[in-house]
Amino acid sequence: MKAIAITEFGGCEKIAVVDLPKPVPAAGEVLVKVKVAGLNHLDIWVRKGRPGVVLEKAHILGSDAAGVIEATGPGVQLNGLAVGSEVVINPGVSCMRCEHCLRGFHSECPHFRIIGFQLSGTCAEYVAVPAQNVFLKPKHLSWPEAAALSLAHLTAFRMLFVRANLQPGERLLIHGIGGGVALAALQYANACGASAVVTSSCDKKLQRAKELGARAGINYRTTPDVAVAMLQEFGGNSADVVLDTAGAATLPISFAAVRRGGRIVTCGVTSGKETTINLQQLYWNHIALFGSTMGSMEDMRRMLNLVATHNIKPVLDNTFPLADYARAAARMEAGDQFGKIVLTVD
Repeated sequence: MKAIAITEFGGCEKIAVVDLPKPVPAAGEVLVKVKVAGLNHLDIWVRKGRPGVVLEKAHILGSDAAGVIEATGPGVQLNGLAVGSEVVINPGVSCMRCEHCLRGFHSECPHFRIIGFQLSGTCAEYVAVPAQNVFLKPKHLSWPEAAALSLAHLTAFRMLFVRANLQPGERLLIHGIGGGVALAALQYANACGASAVVTSSCDKKLQRAKELGARAGINYRTTPDVAVAMLQEFGGNSADVVLDTAGAATLPISFAAVRRGGRIVTCGVTSGKETTINLQQLYWNHIALFGSTMGSMEDMRRMLNLVATHNIKPVLDNTFPLADYARAAARMEAGDQFGKIVLTVD
C-alpha cells in the first residue's frame, strides 16, 4: 500500500511516499480503507522528533482519517457497525483496563497513545486500529469534512465542555484563530450560545472568523494590550473562559483577560512550553487553570452527537492528494492555513 512516512527526523525533505505491506487487523482491531486523511500540528512535532517517538522503521504520519471498514480481526464485535460501514477514527488509544479507563477517562490512561504519534498513522491507503476507536461517520459530512473532524474537534470539545464547563451566555476568548482546535471551539461556542472573541496576527483570518460567528477579532500584533481590547469588545467584562493552544506567549494574556472565578484551559505549546505563573494572582482571583489532551470515548460520542445535531462542518483550508503531503505539510508549518488541511487517499 502507499503511505506517507519518515525514516529519520527533520524537515519536510524527510517526508517520503513509500510502499508498505497492507496491515492485517490483530485481535480486537478493524482494518479501515482510508478515503481521506487529515493533518494536525502534531504531525510537525512527530516529524521533527519528540519524546516518545522511536523510528525503528518507517513511521507513517497522520492521526485523522475517515474511511470504510474493510475487515475485522479475531474477536471483534462492532456493536452497530459492520464491514462496509463508513467511519471516522478516534486517534486516542488507551488500555481500556486501568482505573482511569474503567472510570471513562480514557485520555488520562497512563498507557494513552495517539495514532500517528506513538502508533502507526493514518496517511496511508489502509490503517488497522482498535475496534472501539471507530465511530459512524456523520451523514451530513463529506469525506474531507469527516477526515478533518476527530483530533481537533474532540480536543476542543473536552477543553470547553468537560474541563472548562462552558455555559450558554458565557464569554469566551480564543487565542490564535485559524487552527483546527480554535475553529472547532468557535463553532461550539456558536452552537451552545456562548459569545467568542478571537485573536490572530492576520486580519484576513479575523474577518473570516467574524463571518463564522465570532463577536469580534483582535490582531495581537497591532494591538498594544489584547486583554484591554477584549474587555472593550465584551462591554467592559472579562472572559469567563479562555481557550489557549499557544502556550508560553499567550498565558500572561489569558490571566489578564479572565474574570475572577474564571477558567483557562490549554492544550498546546506552539509558542513555548515553559513560562511563569503568579500564584497570588491564581488563588486570589479564584482562577482555574486546566490542561487537556484529546478526549474519552464518551467525549467522542457526545462530540459527534453535537456535530450532527447542530449540523457543524469542520472548516477546510485545502485538499491535497496523498502524494503531495510534503506541500500540504509546508503550508501548515508556515501557519498560512485557515481550517483543516486534508489528503485524498482513495
